[in-house]
Amino acid sequence: MGRHARAARSLRAFLPACAIALVLAGCTGSPSAPGTAATPNPSSSPDGPGTPVVTEKLDVGLQLPWSVVFLPDGTAVVSERDSAQVKAIRDGQARTVGEVPGVEPGGEGGLLGLALSPSFGSDRWLYAYFTSATDNRIARMTLMQGPDGSLSLGEPEVVFSGISKASTHNGGRIRFGPDGFLYAGTGDSQRREQPQDINALGGKILRLTPDGRPAPGNPFGDNPVFSYGHRNVQGLAWDNEGRLWASEFGPDVDDELNLITPGGNYGWPTVTGAPGRSGLIDAKVVWPSTSEASPSGLEIVGNVAYTGALRGQRLWSVPLDEETAGKPVAYFTGQYGRLRDVARAPDGTLWVISNNRNPDFALILRVSP
Repeated sequence: MGRHARAARSLRAFLPACAIALVLAGCTGSPSAPGTAATPNPSSSPDGPGTPVVTEKLDVGLQLPWSVVFLPDGTAVVSERDSAQVKAIRDGQARTVGEVPGVEPGGEGGLLGLALSPSFGSDRWLYAYFTSATDNRIARMTLMQGPDGSLSLGEPEVVFSGISKASTHNGGRIRFGPDGFLYAGTGDSQRREQPQDINALGGKILRLTPDGRPAPGNPFGDNPVFSYGHRNVQGLAWDNEGRLWASEFGPDVDDELNLITPGGNYGWPTVTGAPGRSGLIDAKVVWPSTSEASPSGLEIVGNVAYTGALRGQRLWSVPLDEETAGKPVAYFTGQYGRLRDVARAPDGTLWVISNNRNPDFALILRVSP
């Protein structure tokens, strides 16, 4: 891991101030007509079979929750972005598990995605993606359980580092795939040269072994990059056939849901959405107006993908048919504020994390899909 991170750091220099200003001023690629991609259904929240229903609202005093994972016994483990604390939720109560050292919150950075080791029952590893003083990185910690059932964090071991940081576009979602490898969604960190450079870590989906090395079979050899040309990956989930899907922020147009192909180029910053450009992979779903989406956490249940919307303040439901996505349908529009993460609990319900009245109040919604 170390040599890849060092090599990536050596390949990336900070943009001069004038270049940064140009990036911020001109933040769109070449926007697309939707082409073959699905676009939102103009009618939202239809009733009928398969309609998600909120069965419980949990107000447990969370502040800026970002990610939720579940222990085998059903305990929810949640990251708080700015406090760097990990919270455990059980029986309707939240308790502090510990604070991750080395987290430097700021802007969109802080303690972000969590993932549990596929061998958690034996190794007790909890993985965390977070922003440090110098970069974004991934560490793992043992999640220890005392005789009384209380949880505590062990010392972190950094397994991957060197992902560039900025006030925005830090990515942050991590998840173990069905193949047992760790996938990480990164952002371009306002450095538009990175997504098209396969030797840079920004604007990518990475595929790693549990100890942070490039996973065997990666498309570019001994390189952690799995796909590239991304702007700011926020959600990762696999369908029943093991296909990887990812939600992604667009600039001021064209939020995306993508079907990920190993070695695929998803176009940023050259294009957004689904313009049908040769050599680039079109999104399967395009939200032309980012005010309706900013899709964050992603979960797939059966043949339906669910993604929470931040700016859009709604839960999007997207029917999937093998490699095709149908029209997204919105639920709970404007009812619960910014929806940051969506995750399936062991009992089959969806937990949807809301950053309502951000940053002072957050709800966890239990949803029957």
